[in-house]
Amino acid sequence: MVAQTDTKRGTFNILILVSACLAIYFGLYEDKTLFMFLKPLTTILVIALLLFAPRKRNVRLGNMVTIALVFCLLGDVLLLFESYFLFGLVAFLITHILFSVAFIQYKGFYKNWISFLILFGIAGVLFFWLKPGLGDLLLPVAIYVMIITFMAWQGVGLYLRERNNAHALMAVGVLCFMLSDTLLAIAKFKTPFYLSGPLILATYWMSISLIANATYSIAKGGKETV
Repeated sequence: MVAQTDTKRGTFNILILVSACLAIYFGLYEDKTLFMFLKPLTTILVIALLLFAPRKRNVRLGNMVTIALVFCLLGDVLLLFESYFLFGLVAFLITHILFSVAFIQYKGFYKNWISFLILFGIAGVLFFWLKPGLGDLLLPVAIYVMIITFMAWQGVGLYLRERNNAHALMAVGVLCFMLSDTLLAIAKFKTPFYLSGPLILATYWMSISLIANATYSIAKGGKETV
């Protein structure tokens, strides 16, 4: 049974990788139709990975992360349309709130002030650097930055508390989410840069895939290398 679930997990991870690479390729070469199909499909595959995960332990964590990923999917679809950017921002804001709730329900509120100062210090510097280009989105972006940084703080805290491979993946995953959103903010509010689209998508799908795989391992009750 364990071998079957591991095989299924490996298959989903391969499908996610292939779909993500194809989405990035078609996005880079401006095949809008295929990109608009493959972008949500990749996130759907990440959600499917968790839907097929064993639920031996920490069922609430698995369920909450799955719901958060559904809001990622909603955000993906909304961000396909420039006029829906703010709605996409709200969808991802809800994602980060749900991730935060999931992490706190799982192991409690984490209070390491060193990691707090590092993460919020970096976020603050980036926000004030981007501030001149934010315009009417100043307040929504400020709220978003605080929420995603709080989420990353709690996600990193899981590893600092547990010190095992599954939770290390969770920490890397939430940091990749911060990186992806930072790249998106720079490209949108500061200056577009070479290969910004592929880099944003690659770090985004890496982040949610790592979070999903970490949750899979935790739900299975293992602490092994994922």
